Parts: sequence; C-alpha cells; structure tokens
Amino acid sequence: MKEDTSQELRVRILDEAARQFDKKGIKFTMDDLAHALGMSKKTIYTVFEDKRSIMTQTIDRFFDDALIEEEIILNDESLTIPDQLKAIIGRVPERYTQNDLAQLYVLKEKYPSVYRHWKYCRENYWEGVALLLARGIKEGSIRPVSLPILKTMFQATVEQFFQKDVLVKNHISYREALAEVADILVNGVIVK
Repeated sequence: MKEDTSQELRVRILDEAARQFDKKGIKFTMDDLAHALGMSKKTIYTVFEDKRSIMTQTIDRFFDDALIEEEIILNDESLTIPDQLKAIIGRVPERYTQNDLAQLYVLKEKYPSVYRHWKYCRENYWEGVALLLARGIKEGSIRPVSLPILKTMFQATVEQFFQKDVLVKNHISYREALAEVADILVNGVIVK
C-alpha cells in the first residue's frame, strides 16, 4: 500500500511540475512547487533528489506518453501512412498540450544535463517512423527516403528551436512548430 501512495505522490509532483513549468518556465522553484501542492519541500525531497531529477523524470514521462500515443496512431487503420507519419513526427503527448514547450530552449544553458537527457530521448524516438517509412515505401505511398537524412533534418530543425528563442519571439508554440515541421517533412512545400 505504501508503494502505491509513493507512486501517487510522485505522479502528483510531476503533474504539478509540468504546470509550474508552463506558468514560470524553468524559473519555477521548489518552493513554488511545494506551495502549489500544499506540502513541504521536505516531502518532495523524499520522492525526488532535486529539481533536475523532477525535470528529467518529467521528460521520461513525456516520451513514455508519446510512445503510448504512437502505438495508437500506428494501429489506426483510418489514417494513411503519410498521415500517421505526420501525426507521430509532429505530436506532443496529450497531457502536455497546454504546456508552452517553446520555453525549452532555456534548458540548454541553465540545465545542460536535463537538456542532454531531452535531446537523447528525442533522438531515440524513431522506431515508429522507421516502421511507417518501410511500410509506405513498400506500398508506394512514400517515395524512398533515407531515415538517417529525415531524422537529421528533423533533429537539426528542433535543435534550432533550442539554440534560439525563435518560437518565443514569433509567438509559435512548440506544438504548432512540430506539426508544421512534420507537415513540411512529409508533404514538402509544393502545392499539389
């Protein structure tokens, strides 16, 4: 029973950390988090070592959710393979659709270890895309393309979102940016 309570507490903290990030970006403090949760920082520290570990586990949770949603997309027979590709490449998990992930560019400078973890997870989230590319090429709905080139193009683009505050300056959410990048990668820029 105690383990369930600890897991519930962990989830509550991670959910609130995501909300605090949305409100204050990475400037949210452990005091902010404790106050919002109505608990002491000491209680939070019984579950998480520090703010970095909270942020890292929030990233893990983000990609776990992305993989669950990817499985749903892969099994959705009402979608064409190009539509599935766009949905997977340009998706932000539902739990995080309210979060302003455009602020993530600040991670690189302020929390480099957390940023490296985000980058590692992002770079390893390609199994579904590889599967869809192979299916699409085989059935003729996708022209033969190199997965390493597609992956590099996507990652280089997203990396620029982290190098600069281009999304923030242009009032573009991370979700909107990902969806547009996915659309351009899958459909190109030519009007058909």
